Amino acid sequence: MIRLNLTATPEWLDLAPGLRLLVGPLTTALMVSARADSAIEELPEGATQEALALAMAKAVARRAVLDWEGVGDAMGTIVPVTPEAIDALLEIWPIFEAFQTLYVAKGLILDVEKNVFAPSPTGPSAMATGIAPPARAPAPTAPQD
Repeated sequence: MIRLNLTATPEWLDLAPGLRLLVGPLTTALMVSARADSAIEELPEGATQEALALAMAKAVARRAVLDWEGVGDAMGTIVPVTPEAIDALLEIWPIFEAFQTLYVAKGLILDVEKNVFAPSPTGPSAMATGIAPPARAPAPTAPQD
């Protein structure tokens, strides 16, 4: 069953201790807009999957992040939310991973559930491979009273 969230209100997303982002809902419109981002279109032919993932995450974040807490410059001055600052934030590996896991992946769970958990066409264990070695001898039955 799909559970619809009809409120579509922004939510705080805790990415690291002391760092949180206020993000809007991950909607179809946001994803379509992110896919059409100029940074993605300008990627060279044959760009790596990693380069595409980073460009897409930045495009999504520039559209989704509405506010944040815990982001400052080298002097500790609070940095306002800007496209450039969002891109710089996602250049930090643990922040990128947290954003991908807690925000982007949450929106893709339907595809995972649909593709991973579907039963095999000929039964749930038809595609399974045995990993235990065969038994050497049959086990004796339990004594009966």
